[in-house]
Amino acid sequence: MFPGIGTVVNMAAVLVGSSIGVLLGHRFSERTRGVVTDALGLVTLLIAASAAGTVTDRGWAAEVGGSAPVLIVLGSLVVGGIIGSLLRIELRLEGFGGWLQRRLTSGPGTDRQRFIEGFVTSSLVFCVGPLTVLGALNDGLGNGADQLYLKSALDGFAAIAFAASLGWGVAASVVAVAVVQGSLTAVGAVAGDILPVAEVAALTATGGLMLVGVALRLLRIRQIPVGDLLPGLVVAPVLTGIVAALR
Repeated sequence: MFPGIGTVVNMAAVLVGSSIGVLLGHRFSERTRGVVTDALGLVTLLIAASAAGTVTDRGWAAEVGGSAPVLIVLGSLVVGGIIGSLLRIELRLEGFGGWLQRRLTSGPGTDRQRFIEGFVTSSLVFCVGPLTVLGALNDGLGNGADQLYLKSALDGFAAIAFAASLGWGVAASVVAVAVVQGSLTAVGAVAGDILPVAEVAALTATGGLMLVGVALRLLRIRQIPVGDLLPGLVVAPVLTGIVAALR
């Protein structure tokens, strides 16, 4: 199989799942769609807790010190949030979602907002997480796409539930999946195995907390601008390397 096949399969799974979800969603009442969204929020919270729990990883603590991982995650989110807000990443994501909606549909304002919410939320869920990074890098390294195949199955089922509630904006998230995972696959193919274990742990724990933010959005508790926090995924490995070098 060629490098990138995992991303192609992942995109197909999201498209198929979204199509099924949209077809089923019209059969559900507004209350039922709300319950589905709440269930997704709770499951996202569970996945987030599992990823964020990496902050207790012994290998990471051995590299940077026992108390440093929590501080690194804090620093990554703060610095990443500052960078992201200055770059207006969340607003740009919403703007891109609105542009896609105008090109692909012609619904009223409420449909436009629903499309954007579906695009932004599903893009964050599908593109922020350890399987995204590790799976795409391993695919590029030639180690196989098994992790992305697993992610594809998970994303396909999630897309069904998301699209039943949020509509075709979920299908549009394949653009984000293609760009993010495709770029990481290219990095893996060109640069080789660039992330040591400690850096991967830092990225996973930081991404886990970002998914908590996504879950809070799904549960309609607080609209955290998770898109603005995304630079933290780059900052976390860098801070880990700096702290490890200074010890």
